[in-house]
Amino acid sequence: MSRSLLAALALLALPALAAAQIGPKPPPMAVGQPDILKEIGWDQKLGEKIPLDLAFKDETGRDVVLGDYFGDRPVVLSLVYYECPMLCTISLNGLARALEVLSFVPGQEFEVLTVSFDANEGTELAAAKKRAYMASYDKSDEGAGGWHFLTGDEGAVDRLTRATGFRYAWDEETKQFAHPAGILVAAPDGTISHYLFGVEYSPKDLRLALVASGQGEVGSTVDQVLLYCFQYDPETGRYSAAIFNIVRIAGLVTLVAMTGLFLSFSMRRRKKTSPPAPTASSQ
Repeated sequence: MSRSLLAALALLALPALAAAQIGPKPPPMAVGQPDILKEIGWDQKLGEKIPLDLAFKDETGRDVVLGDYFGDRPVVLSLVYYECPMLCTISLNGLARALEVLSFVPGQEFEVLTVSFDANEGTELAAAKKRAYMASYDKSDEGAGGWHFLTGDEGAVDRLTRATGFRYAWDEETKQFAHPAGILVAAPDGTISHYLFGVEYSPKDLRLALVASGQGEVGSTVDQVLLYCFQYDPETGRYSAAIFNIVRIAGLVTLVAMTGLFLSFSMRRRKKTSPPAPTASSQ
């Protein structure tokens, strides 16, 4: 067993870790909220598939279908509109910060799709948004080809938002879209596996979601052990410690360590009690 794996297992046994990443449930909407807010939110579609035949244009103006980005790797999907004055930018900034921390690289272990849900937006806005994020993305040389910014017509946008459970509405008073914040992760075949809510995305949660969605093709042995020790909570969109599994692994580590010590002690004792081998002069 490698030192890195033992170190990871030992850390998992710490009681403090068990509660470190348990996040609160999103608060319910307040009574008396504006009508527009009643129309927006996430209807989770876990286990359902994204329609991969939907046609869009990428940031270069090339005609693509969603299936072009699926098949080999899991996909992170963020739904925004590029002229959003606040929330979308905050959400994309949160995603960019999480991607900076991840050792995984877009285009290698996974793909990132940022899709505008405003059918009036076009390629120029998508290209400008990509340039803005690539300018500050430390892994842009490696990951630029794996982070895609798409636009589409009303039909494609409607089918995608319905398939992912993304509910939004136009607010005539503010001349802006009202919409929820969050990202989702899908398996290589397009099956939706995780929703991560809010505007800040824990790199740990995102990494585990990618490992779980990668069907054994993403991550290391340590990642698989961590995945066993943390469980995804659809209500919070976070991973939290699976206490029972951690206790089981901690017990296994203790048993292996004690067995190793016992065998080492036994071998040393045998060496001390074994009679010396006869020399040539004594024969």
